[in-house]
Amino acid sequence: MNSQEQTLDRRLCQVGGRNENYVSRSGTLYHYQIEDRGPVVDAVTEAEVRRVNLIVYANYGEPNARIIHGRDYDFPDVRTADHNRFVEQRIVEIAAEARAVVEDREERQVARIKGLLRDYYLTKSEGVKRQFEEANQLYPFLFSRAFRELKAEKEGAAPAPPAVPQPAPPVEETVDAPSLDVVYPLEKELREKVIEIERIIIELGHDLQVLKQRGKADDILLQTCRKLVLRAKESLAGRDAEFSVRRLEMTRNSLMTTWRQVKSRLSPR
Repeated sequence: MNSQEQTLDRRLCQVGGRNENYVSRSGTLYHYQIEDRGPVVDAVTEAEVRRVNLIVYANYGEPNARIIHGRDYDFPDVRTADHNRFVEQRIVEIAAEARAVVEDREERQVARIKGLLRDYYLTKSEGVKRQFEEANQLYPFLFSRAFRELKAEKEGAAPAPPAVPQPAPPVEETVDAPSLDVVYPLEKELREKVIEIERIIIELGHDLQVLKQRGKADDILLQTCRKLVLRAKESLAGRDAEFSVRRLEMTRNSLMTTWRQVKSRLSPR
């Protein structure tokens, strides 16, 4: 970048976003919205950043439409025409990433629905039945695909051995894949809190992994992080009685306190 390039007024540090429909390989209609919010102060790090926001709707235009993915992309707060062009290019790439997220999410949803159908076949659990009925309502194309795949597997192969329950993976190994259970509220303030908490969980997981590699993560800290992240994910899935700004702020503050402890151990003494 040319060091002599003229610095732009902050009002000129926004480029056009994108609003596009996308039909997945399974036939579900999605809509992704990408917005360049320009220079902002990040509430987590208190640093000035250039922020691009992404949200993805499933079943777009239908009564059961919902937001299934949200993320903030933060870049350096450089106020030049060259940086504007860089952000424009990243928006094109983010659109491609949004489509990849949709397809990955659908693969995981199909696997989840197949697991629910298998569990119900074995247990006749009403709780499991409610879960796959909800999946059928929210994701009819994916439910049909999961049912067809199970039928084909049953007709073409010997029954699979029962699954052996696996222990929950540590927090630092489960942060990269977007969760299937997160509720992204339509209300902007609530949704931004949810996206913020997701980002803290990811950053906490990455820093915790580095801490473990350096041999500075004790069992108490690991257990504390695991419990906090599990509670936070329950909040983001709407399982708390009070899904509100206040509740989300409490979740955020607890995670931030622990994240600061992790970061303090990473800092050179």
